[in-house]
Amino acid sequence: MLKNIHPALNADVLHALRSMGHGDTLVVSDTNFPSDSVARQTVVGRPLSIANLSARDAIRAILSVLPLDTPLQNSAGRMEVMGAPDEIPTVQGEVQAEIDRAEGRPSPMYGIERFAFYDLAKKAYCVISTGETRFYGCFLFTKGVIPPAGV
Repeated sequence: MLKNIHPALNADVLHALRSMGHGDTLVVSDTNFPSDSVARQTVVGRPLSIANLSARDAIRAILSVLPLDTPLQNSAGRMEVMGAPDEIPTVQGEVQAEIDRAEGRPSPMYGIERFAFYDLAKKAYCVISTGETRFYGCFLFTKGVIPPAGV
């Protein structure tokens, strides 16, 4: 255990989050996402796991240390429901609330068509799979920056 670090953030996840640079993306996926095959094409090259948590709880842990990119560009995306791209399933609503809480303001997610999501995921820095069993619990986040003190 470490002080002030969410206990769900294991060493592999912390290393990946710390190693990412501004503009790098990460995928947080549900249990149905092809995490292994997609993760093999990412920078990390293997899937990471926070398997004992829902998407909401895993993202809460991740956003406790990961800055999202500025509101000037998309920083949080969600996999769209096939045939209903504007539908927001409960799992996505829960994650939206976590993003807004972490950012201290409304920060709406953008939708990504399912197959486009897979293509973007293959270019990500890493894939972190969760224990989320609900459909469409897949998200893409872009890392932001932490400004120097006093700026």
